[in-house]
Amino acid sequence: MLWKGRRQSDHVEDQRGSKSIGGKTVLGGGIIGIIALLFTAFGGENGQMIGNLLNQVNQNQTTEQFTTGEEIELTAEEKELGDFASTVFADCEDVWNTILKENSIAYPEPKMVLFSDQVQSECGAATASVGPFYCPADQKVYMDLAFFEELRTKFGAKGGDFAIAYVIAHEVGHHLQTVLGTSSKVRQMQSKMIDSEANKLSVCLELQADFYAGVWAHHNKKYIQDGDIEEALSAAHAVGDDAIQKRMQGHVVPDSFTHGTSEQRKKWFELGYDTGDISKGNTFASAGYAID
Repeated sequence: MLWKGRRQSDHVEDQRGSKSIGGKTVLGGGIIGIIALLFTAFGGENGQMIGNLLNQVNQNQTTEQFTTGEEIELTAEEKELGDFASTVFADCEDVWNTILKENSIAYPEPKMVLFSDQVQSECGAATASVGPFYCPADQKVYMDLAFFEELRTKFGAKGGDFAIAYVIAHEVGHHLQTVLGTSSKVRQMQSKMIDSEANKLSVCLELQADFYAGVWAHHNKKYIQDGDIEEALSAAHAVGDDAIQKRMQGHVVPDSFTHGTSEQRKKWFELGYDTGDISKGNTFASAGYAID
């Protein structure tokens, strides 16, 4: 992706240089952390549900959090990765400000927090094991950029900078759902459903966020290079529910899907990329649901 020398977002908080010891242990490490990563990767609208789960775990496993006051010097590579993420976030601001203005909708810009190891959000505390997520309570995207190396080495994604761009755009897609009221309507509907039906609505939300990521990419074609879209599709494939479940347990349980299959995620991203039209992203209607 062509990104160097372009505008970076003013809404990025880089906490990666802060050194801390202790802290709430939240879904961190071991089996619990791995499961959390797999089932909340690109968690988006699940931020509030993640927070509830985090708080339940914290009731049994809590320590005081404090910082040493020391700063860790980021490497040149880490600094460049942060600059890249900030540039992508600025692109998201530009695209969605333009599109929503065209539709006479105000767009409160989200913020992004870059962190290492652990972070505190309004949805609860989390470690890097949770993966990238969006918290609707504070309207922030949380990213541990080290996640993408695991995405490549553990889940078979191609890697590359555009895989990172895709995930950032996906999480911003969840912010868009918050702004448009989609997420709150879905939560209201889910509160009256059994788990298997509620999961289907979660899938619709995730696929729509993938679609919005595709729309974002469509409107940034001038910065896209050969192989970039393949990197995004590879990342989408790697975090499909079926691919994750096959890797973890050797079989799939469709009723437990919350993010969609690999093919579904790729399909909706491609539709957004091909059309660039947000009106084409009604994943709910495609699944037989009416979200007014």
